[in-house]
Amino acid sequence: MILGRSERGEPPVEPVTLKILVAGGFGVGKTTLVGAVSEIRPLRTEEPLSEAGRPVDDTSGVEAKHTTTVAMDFGRITLREDLVLYLFGTPGQERFWFMWDELSEGALGAVVLADTRRLEDCFAAVDYFERRGIPFLVGVNCFEGAARYPAEAVRQALDLDAGVPVLLCDARDRESVKDVLIGVVRHAMDYAADRRHAALG
Repeated sequence: MILGRSERGEPPVEPVTLKILVAGGFGVGKTTLVGAVSEIRPLRTEEPLSEAGRPVDDTSGVEAKHTTTVAMDFGRITLREDLVLYLFGTPGQERFWFMWDELSEGALGAVVLADTRRLEDCFAAVDYFERRGIPFLVGVNCFEGAARYPAEAVRQALDLDAGVPVLLCDARDRESVKDVLIGVVRHAMDYAADRRHAALG
């Protein structure tokens, strides 16, 4: 059994806190993903879909969805004693994209959640992070009844650089989501190291 620092009589470590964004299209599972791993009760800013929004909210493929995130989702997960992630889920609809600049301030990296039935819905998020130089990975949320495609096929469909990780996941499953979050932290650290190396070279 591995003992924590407090159990070994050592002073507690001040954890490193990192900010991760969770982005993607409307109804792709961002709120579900944050809720699946958050060790605190997630902060949610969901509102019922309204008749006024019906002309601009494309619910094809997600007809059962009755609410939408209008500001952000927020959760927290401790990956290790010395590493805490703060998760910020972005709103998926175009009319709320003005909030992305605020939410992305200080982010280590991002997860772009994708649904193979509506893959085009994540193009905007991919483009956003590419243009701002924010490292990201694509998490393909494997919905029941949706066709399954290999990660490489999704990469080609999204025209991603070879260095962008693509992981298949289940946004409802805590362990699956943890794997995605660990993946984005590793990718962001590698990305930062490559940039430092390029600057020195």
